[in-house]
Amino acid sequence: MNKTLSVIVISQFLCTSLWFAGNAILPELAASIALSPSFLGHLTSAVQLGFIAGTLIFAIFTIADRFSPSWVFFTCAIIASFFNFALSIDGISALSILVSRFGTGFFLAGIYPVGMKIASDYFQKGLGKSLGLLVGALVLGTAFPHFVRTFTSGLDWHYVVYVTSGLALAGGFMMAVWVPDGPYRNRSKGFDFTLFFSVFQKQKFRKAAFGYFGHMWELYAFWAFTPVFLTAYGLKHQDSFDLSLWSFVIIAIGGISCAVGGILSERFLPIQIARLSLSLSGICCILSPLIFLQPFSIIMLAFMMFWGVVVTADSPMFSTLVAQNVPTHNKGTALTIVNCIGFGITIFSIQLLNWLQVIINPAYLLIILCLGPLFGSMNIVQKNFSQSEK
Repeated sequence: MNKTLSVIVISQFLCTSLWFAGNAILPELAASIALSPSFLGHLTSAVQLGFIAGTLIFAIFTIADRFSPSWVFFTCAIIASFFNFALSIDGISALSILVSRFGTGFFLAGIYPVGMKIASDYFQKGLGKSLGLLVGALVLGTAFPHFVRTFTSGLDWHYVVYVTSGLALAGGFMMAVWVPDGPYRNRSKGFDFTLFFSVFQKQKFRKAAFGYFGHMWELYAFWAFTPVFLTAYGLKHQDSFDLSLWSFVIIAIGGISCAVGGILSERFLPIQIARLSLSLSGICCILSPLIFLQPFSIIMLAFMMFWGVVVTADSPMFSTLVAQNVPTHNKGTALTIVNCIGFGITIFSIQLLNWLQVIINPAYLLIILCLGPLFGSMNIVQKNFSQSEK
């Protein structure tokens, strides 16, 4: 992996550590201002809503294609870190927490999809590999607040906020200093307000996007409710384990599968890897009640780790297919559009689980997520994609 790709990947990891910073400290936040159990769903949804709003604005005004993507990344990293830092203000209200998370999500729209745009500007050959590493960095970044909380359990919860905000600042500076505009960047000449709709007229792009949407129905809801599933299992079977540590492991292990999937995309079609990953994660959804009801925690944890592997492996493959099936000068905006809609879908699945968790047995909570892999698999049929897209 060359220096430029290394910097892009590390910067993406550092900045996306902001994503679940609120989730990692939710128990302490809940205790300090008497939040209800349902606040988990609202907290996660606030970030997603912010991200959706941000990607919508970025897509309409074609920000990533009109301006230097490295400087867009840098600017958004700085602002997002300050919104995240607001969580540490003493006496913060529940509404202010949601505003803080919304603002963080809004400016993450200039980090995650823009990071993929930067990678695609540098790597046309081996794009699947580079995006695999990049999305892997996102997964590790998303899990990292749980890791920080594990090793700061004896310290005040504010340290999680300090660490993640500081890392985001460092990631933004790294991108601005060491990653200039890529050699394959083709700057957009102006605003194109019709692009949000016109890109879906191309069948290959549309099929890749629909597959991604099915993947997103499952992904963030799985991540957000993994601690809920683990807690409920421990209570039912009177078993104890480090919740923060295992939440980190189950989420973070997906970063490895993204990287491995990216490497494998040099030998296999991205569509093949995506379809296999979707199918396996859908099977995990269906099997989750059986795993919850069995009494051996080692089996449950191994199953959740496997699920964490397959639930993410298709993500960089979909991004690769999207990037390969859109004109070069619209690549950044197209990735942003697909991210915008995909994260909009996560709101529905997260809020659905948020509502279901108080009315059904937790053993059956995650089974509804199988609808995403089913829909996605129906749309990504290999015959829709040419061999040249490998």
